[in-house]
Amino acid sequence: MQSQAKVVIVGGGMMGVGLAYHLAEAGWTDVLLIEKAELTSGSTWHAAGQCPSFIGNYNMAKIHHYGNTLYPRLEALTGHPTGWHGCGGIRLATTPEEVDWFRHVQGFAANVGFAMEIIGPDRIRELNPWLNVDGILAGAHTTLDGHVDPSSACNSMALGARKLGATIQRHTRVTGITRLPSGEFRVETEQGAVTCEHVVNAAGCYAREVGKWLGVDTPITNMEHQYLVTEPLPEFMDSAVELPVMRDPATAGYYRQEQKAGLIGIYEHSGARQAWAGRGGWPDWSSENELFEGDLDRITPWLEKALERMPIFARAGIKRIINGAIPHTPDGNPLVGPMPGVPNAWQCCGSSIGIAQGAGCGKFLAQWMMHGDAEINMASVDPRRFGAYADQDYTRAKSFDDYENMFETPLPGREVQAGWPRRITPLHDVLKAKGAMMTEVHGWERPKYFAPPGFAEKLQFRRTNTFDLVAAEVRAVRERVGIIDLSSFAKFDVTGPGAEAMLDRLTANRLPARQGGIGLTQVLSDMGRIVGEWTITRLGPDRFYVLTGAGAEVQARDDLTVAAGPDVTVTNVTDDFGMLVVAGPKSREVLQGLTGADLSNTAFRWLSAQEITLAGIPVRALRVTYVGELGWEIHAPMDQLARLYAAIWATGQPHGIADFGVQAVNSLRMEKGYRGYGSELTNEITLIEADCTRFYAANKGDFRGRAATEAVRAKGVATQLVYGEIVAKDCDIYGGEAVMQGDRVVGVCTSGAFGHATGKSLTFAYVDPGADTGLEVVILGERRPLTLLAAPAWDPANARQKA
Repeated sequence: MQSQAKVVIVGGGMMGVGLAYHLAEAGWTDVLLIEKAELTSGSTWHAAGQCPSFIGNYNMAKIHHYGNTLYPRLEALTGHPTGWHGCGGIRLATTPEEVDWFRHVQGFAANVGFAMEIIGPDRIRELNPWLNVDGILAGAHTTLDGHVDPSSACNSMALGARKLGATIQRHTRVTGITRLPSGEFRVETEQGAVTCEHVVNAAGCYAREVGKWLGVDTPITNMEHQYLVTEPLPEFMDSAVELPVMRDPATAGYYRQEQKAGLIGIYEHSGARQAWAGRGGWPDWSSENELFEGDLDRITPWLEKALERMPIFARAGIKRIINGAIPHTPDGNPLVGPMPGVPNAWQCCGSSIGIAQGAGCGKFLAQWMMHGDAEINMASVDPRRFGAYADQDYTRAKSFDDYENMFETPLPGREVQAGWPRRITPLHDVLKAKGAMMTEVHGWERPKYFAPPGFAEKLQFRRTNTFDLVAAEVRAVRERVGIIDLSSFAKFDVTGPGAEAMLDRLTANRLPARQGGIGLTQVLSDMGRIVGEWTITRLGPDRFYVLTGAGAEVQARDDLTVAAGPDVTVTNVTDDFGMLVVAGPKSREVLQGLTGADLSNTAFRWLSAQEITLAGIPVRALRVTYVGELGWEIHAPMDQLARLYAAIWATGQPHGIADFGVQAVNSLRMEKGYRGYGSELTNEITLIEADCTRFYAANKGDFRGRAATEAVRAKGVATQLVYGEIVAKDCDIYGGEAVMQGDRVVGVCTSGAFGHATGKSLTFAYVDPGADTGLEVVILGERRPLTLLAAPAWDPANARQKA
């Protein structure tokens, strides 16, 4: 076996092989894939092979769509069949909320490129004459998807990878991985050691064990999943047309034609089992092509519903039951991207729909590894979206919820409370007692909105019964003063004689020159794409306080620690400091009553920070907010947060202080036209396209991504960010909605909200250059006019923040 390679991929299932194929196709041929048994012998070989176009995540839909366009032509490319059946699919809806979800997905299908139509019961019966359509309102019919033979498709890509120059080593178990002082990796195997520049964990059901070799706890849980195949059916024997794959929330599963027989798969809503539960959830290293004993009793309640939907299945005997392991992550998306804390180590695992996702995950991860960026937004699959909080207990609880709700409609506002509490502040119980409805980000619980006792949110895609609650919170901030616990923000102290030079190299904007200065800046990739957004405060000549969004904590930690030399110290103080935002025209009066420091506009200017005492507590006070009002971020020792909140609340009573949540924050920031990291600012986009040139210091020294940004400026942009008002009815923008100009799709909405102070439904969108008139947005199947705004809807001159 070879002793050197540029890339070593551990694992020969669909995810690992998909990556090997696309790396080789793109020009990295010095790739060695190592598989301990035969290719596909983990979870791939026993999968049902479904390849749906329909999925509720805009960027995951791009991953699925790529695979569905590759598999039909893969045999022509490699010479090996894939077993592709382009029969299409129909997902069934039995509630109005599910039909609205179909309309939402149909809106972004136009951007992704897959064909979808919403059809009624009569048309469903035409496509599947044996289906009982009682209670069905509609179907989402996607015509470009289908299913493959998993082993054939995987081996087809493997053959293609070999033909392109990659090497595949089978029947060789990897026994350990070590990072060398050089930054390379030594991969130990039963056949000897290999040294490589990049190593990839594509180990499927073994991924968590493989990650531990590099000190990373990979958040996956292996679940048992069952499907059964019937005896041949007379109805299928004489049919020349294959049925579409049916997906049915009422039966918690899928069913389709398997040659001349039927296939039924169930994701039981309760009683799900972890695979290899007796071994802590992990297979023995000798496990190969392993299946578990079928357990019909566990799935019978849902199987009976499937038989009611397809009565012809009830007349057939069961030929075989397949009960195999599949990995699930806490949020159901795969882990595709950098391994947290280990430069040049990557994850390509954790996919519960690995056949559908393997090709697309391989393509876009190959781009990321080779160029530093992928052409799609990778945030929803980036392994760094999880942190140390996602331990085995948390992961197991969330993964069980993901499995048991695999076919549930993901209605906006649903909070998966499995695994809670994980990261909470001392204010958690205080705010809950005041009616805070919590939402989770990076393990933190933080207030979403505040509700009266007994309130229950009606989950749907249209405006809900939270509308008036959020409106009241927005008015409190705009008219009086509001307070919110946003301790979830990631926080870092960066100190030392080299701190300024390091931060200057990493970021696109100038650093604040004066002590107490605050600057907003973006972190770019080598290709000039936006990979982070930081607020940097200069606390002293060699002291900086770096803030970023909660979900970017691990990524920012990695960026800072990799760049830091011996003259820089990076300390993650996220858990050490709580943070309260106090904002609104009365905020100065409230806070001034708690400090001897002068908070006047002259003494404490906008975009400046001071270390002061507030209510007797030493704090870092930053005069900046994300809501577009006079206000401060108050960063205090976490163990003093409850005392500080109580003092501010008491002092604020004469001024009408109110609690507010992150739904109100979104409304407030949309009125101010503030771009969101992860929505408007992503790894697909440069500062030029995002209309953020004011944060780009072209005349400062060199920094990462500068040359690429200059190239975009010279060449011109392929897309441009716009901000505008929708003529909405009862639904606002969620993100992913198509922007139309006549019959042409010219863009996509990224985020939106109703602005309760302005009475406007607002959105950001990326559109084709020059597309600025005659625009409409497709919202739940209706085209609604979009009028572009040249300035923020609220306080365009920033007079209120500077007051």
